[in-house]
Amino acid sequence: MSKKRTSRQTRAATKQNMDSRAPVMTMDAFSNPAARIGFGTLDLLQATEYPMTRMTQNYQLLTSLYRENWIIQNIISTIPNDMMRKWYDLRTSVAPEYLKQMTQLERRTQIRKKLLLGMYWGRLYGGAVGVILIKGHNDMSMPLNLDTIMPGSFLGLHILDRWNGVYPEGELVTDPEDPDFGLPMFYTVRNDETGTMVARVHHSQVIRFIGRELPWMEQVTEQYWGESEVEAIYEELTRRDNVAGNIAALTFRANINYQETDGLDQLLGSANAEIQRRFWNTLAAQSVMESNFGTRMINKGDAIHNTQYTFTGLPDVYDRVMMDVAGAARTPVTKLFGRSPAGMNSTGESDLKNYYDYIDGLRETELRGIIERLLPIMALSAWGRIPDDMDIDFPPMQTPDAKDVAEITERKSNAILAAYQNDLIDAATAMQELKSLSDETGLYSKITDEAIEAGKGKFYSDSRSMQDPMAGFSFPGSTGEDDVGDGNEDSAAGEG
Repeated sequence: MSKKRTSRQTRAATKQNMDSRAPVMTMDAFSNPAARIGFGTLDLLQATEYPMTRMTQNYQLLTSLYRENWIIQNIISTIPNDMMRKWYDLRTSVAPEYLKQMTQLERRTQIRKKLLLGMYWGRLYGGAVGVILIKGHNDMSMPLNLDTIMPGSFLGLHILDRWNGVYPEGELVTDPEDPDFGLPMFYTVRNDETGTMVARVHHSQVIRFIGRELPWMEQVTEQYWGESEVEAIYEELTRRDNVAGNIAALTFRANINYQETDGLDQLLGSANAEIQRRFWNTLAAQSVMESNFGTRMINKGDAIHNTQYTFTGLPDVYDRVMMDVAGAARTPVTKLFGRSPAGMNSTGESDLKNYYDYIDGLRETELRGIIERLLPIMALSAWGRIPDDMDIDFPPMQTPDAKDVAEITERKSNAILAAYQNDLIDAATAMQELKSLSDETGLYSKITDEAIEAGKGKFYSDSRSMQDPMAGFSFPGSTGEDDVGDGNEDSAAGEG
């Protein structure tokens, strides 16, 4: 009994000691104070800090960079231009003349240019909007009602950047089914000169353009806008500009002549002003003679030396800095700086392929939502109705050349033909497969739906037997039984 009591007392005392211990904070980090390496030491790397600058809010700096720096202009415009270059393909069953009306509406409202401007200023300033303009919709604070859009009423977009008089209000969209869930419900458009409110616009009548996405708290800090593309590239850009400027300055010192003059320090330090003036006049005269005739006259015993600077290694340094800028801008060097690939076996094809894959992703994640928001409005304005089967596709960014197209067409057509000739598919399926190649190859687009319907259930073997004029007929001598029977009958007939 005493042993049990002792055991219980021991466990209770142990538990009390554990509870009374002070909490200990553990950290998973490397530190070597003796070598001054690692966390908490006087290491140069440990002195690195990344202060919060929020350069996106510096309107003057961003504007100055865009106006003065061609690299910033390329960074802002290259990706939007490539996103819009192939535009989109409208998939619907409407007649071709209706598609032409949609194209005319796009040209009349300059919708492609407006979207480009919105992307430009969204990437430069971190935020911009395109206000949807519809004739007759004077109260823009109301939600957009598609039933009130009449033919010919769509007037295009009015683009405003975040510093040009558009201000998000504090009320947020609370409906989870709304595409703008969690974003401002209304936007106030003001006249910056007078400060008066021009319009209060509902979010359903606004197209948003932002730069780089930010975490939620930073979005709130930026008034629900994004981050300027320039902010992530600024330090790399300053390095590039300083390296380029220093390289340019070195060209002035690429070839330097210097002259040895006896007693120059006494001449400059203790001689009177007249002697110094004569000395400078002599140097000036020598400089003029050298520039005119390439010769210089000096006193006997003096010496002139020539020092030439070699630029070995500087191009490599510049290329590395230039690649860092391109990497920060998420754009290949060939497109951002307009220079051809360099180095052994360099073609730039892999860089462009990765870049075009990135552009395809942007078109799906950013451009698709914008166009699908505008298409119903444009369809009602152009056609007076919204087709049920209306959809869009983005053409591939990389288009193969004629040789590649011919090779692709031959291989895929032969594969379809082989499946048809082996009775694996009927004629209708074969024609459907061929027609599906039209987007990729530009061929077989003229196969009609009537021809496909007529080919249902018709296989290759059936078509071959239809082409044989003697198929299904038997001939004398084809089988032994017929030969014997025919001979007996002829013999009997002869005997009769």
